[in-house]
Parts: sequence; C-alpha cells; structure tokens
Amino acid sequence: MLRLGHMSGLVLVIEDEVDLATTLEYNLRSEGFQVRVAHSGRQGLTSATTDPVPDVIVLDLMLPDLAGTEICRRLREQDRTRDVPVIMCTAKGEEIDRVVGFEVGADDYVVKPYSVRELILRIRAQLRHRTQRAEGEPSLIRFGRLEIDRDAHRAWVDKDEIALTALEFRLLHAFMSRRGRVQTRDALLSDVWGIDADVTTRTVDTHVKRLREKLGEAGQYIETLRGVGYRFKSDPEEADA
Repeated sequence: MLRLGHMSGLVLVIEDEVDLATTLEYNLRSEGFQVRVAHSGRQGLTSATTDPVPDVIVLDLMLPDLAGTEICRRLREQDRTRDVPVIMCTAKGEEIDRVVGFEVGADDYVVKPYSVRELILRIRAQLRHRTQRAEGEPSLIRFGRLEIDRDAHRAWVDKDEIALTALEFRLLHAFMSRRGRVQTRDALLSDVWGIDADVTTRTVDTHVKRLREKLGEAGQYIETLRGVGYRFKSDPEEADA
C-alpha cells in the first residue's frame, strides 16, 4: 500500500489550527513524507477519499464543523478509508476521551501539547503495523464458531458478520493468533494499542468486555486470568467442556 519503500508515505493532517498544521507539514516533509492538509472536518473527509488515499491520518478531535470522533466514525464506514490508521489529537487528556476515540476506530491518541518528534514516531509505528504481516499466517483464521479475515478486517460468528472497530479487531486478532497463551494487560497495551499509548490497563478490560459482548456465545473463548490478564482458549472444545 505504501508508495515509498523507506517507511514514509502520504500523511493527511486534519487540523484547524493553521500554525500547528503548517508546522506539522514542514516537519513531516523534512522527514520524507508526502503531506496533505485540511483545516476543517468536511474538507478532511473529502481529502481522505481523494486519490491517492492517505497512508496515515492525523486527526484533531476539536474541529469547528465536525467532531473528530464523527469524522473517524465516517472514515471507518467507508471501504476506501476503513483500514487507514488514524492518530487522534486533542487538548483533552481524560481517559474517557481516549476510550471514546478508540471506540470509534482511532488507532492511536496523542494529547496536546505534543512534540512533533513524538508524533512522527507514532506515525512510523502505525505504518509498520499496517505493513507488517506475520509470515506464513493465512488471512482467514477459523476457530470453532469464530472466523476472521485479517486482511479484510472482518469477523463472523456462526457465519453472521459482526461489526468491530479497528481496535477491537486488532485485539481479537492478537488473541486468536496467540491462542492458548497468556496475554498480560501490559502486553496487550503494547501490541494492540502501541507501546507508547497513553492509556491504562483498565482500558484493556473495557475493550475486552465490549469485544466479548459483540462475540456473543463465542466470547467464552476469551477467559480472564485474575491478576494476570487473559487467555484465548487453545481448543474450541475447551469452551464447551
């Protein structure tokens, strides 16, 4: 998907603070990125679906016309932008805002004022996540009543498709690709949210709970190990035992 082989690509910056947007554009270009800038939510939605589609979107939460959460939700509803990583930026630091941001499909979250260097590192991390594919792992993974398509970011329970946010899908994929192994909350924070994500282990519990609810009866494949973390069953029959 990336047009540049040295881990650069096209970054769309949706930011209404013109001075900040200009600073970001200058620094990103200096790092070898291509940059597209939008100063409003509606302009950002248009820019996100304009060819070529961006490789990463940096999205401000507090925009004058549309909330960043609404923009993120719309991006996740469109086929062309469903899998484009979104890094949400906001002046708010409360955990509830981060939880809402992740719930609508944001991939990472930075709180203003942030260093441009930190943001660039997070952008590169998202590009790595997007391009990394486990060697030899099939796109379709089946486990009992559950099936996921890693490349298409789709999931089914008993052949019925379930709607998952981008983060919920990554969480489920992490569980299924390591079935039978204990996953600590810190490990999940590092692997699913990104090692520098400014969220707490309580956020992991919140998302696992929501994921279980969406999976219905297949949610019993994920077991809680009190004081340790979680484990995805190694065999579907364990859940029925």
